[in-house]
Amino acid sequence: MKRSSKIAIALAAALGIGATLAVFAHPGGMGQGMGPGTGPGTGSGMGPGMRGEMGPGMRGEMGPGMMRGMGPGMMRGPMAGGMHDDAFRADMGLVHEMLGSHESIQRKVTNLPNGIRTVTESDDPQVAATIKAHVASMEKRLEEGREFNLFSPTIPVLFENKGKIRTAVEQTAKGVVFTQTSDDAKVVAALQEHAVEVSELVRDGMAAMMRAAQARAQAR
Repeated sequence: MKRSSKIAIALAAALGIGATLAVFAHPGGMGQGMGPGTGPGTGSGMGPGMRGEMGPGMRGEMGPGMMRGMGPGMMRGPMAGGMHDDAFRADMGLVHEMLGSHESIQRKVTNLPNGIRTVTESDDPQVAATIKAHVASMEKRLEEGREFNLFSPTIPVLFENKGKIRTAVEQTAKGVVFTQTSDDAKVVAALQEHAVEVSELVRDGMAAMMRAAQARAQAR
């Protein structure tokens, strides 16, 4: 099977039927070919993330999915057994909302000598509430070691070193100020790289997620 088809199958299974249509409408150009119009998504540290770019008819259909562990060579790891877990479904629903609303999300990232500080907000009260819920859930997952990964190469590093990360969360009227620091240079680099990944999701939404999936598949 062609690599692009494998990526499409994994994304389709992860995102649900609405995304299945979008993915297979562009079987050979899942990264740059999709562009911000078909759907680009989040916070840092996992990150707070994204409803506005998925395109008509796709909202509410993503369903829980996007994990490493879904098919030989595509996704593997701690998410493999969790795709039907209620908590996973709830978290994926929040990601879906943020991806679909990425254009209404504002995000600022500041690299610190020992980590990152991000401000992720939205003027839309519903999106702001989703950002807060997502950050709270991801903070708890990191504390408990329950990985939630959407094709990110940095998330495994962060979960493997969760004991070396200090997290501070401050809710604002419109979202969250999220600070993570570490005394380990490798972890600091992963925190900063992940913040870039999240910012790309906020900027491009689903298109950014598809690029990440494609890059992960090509790296195997």
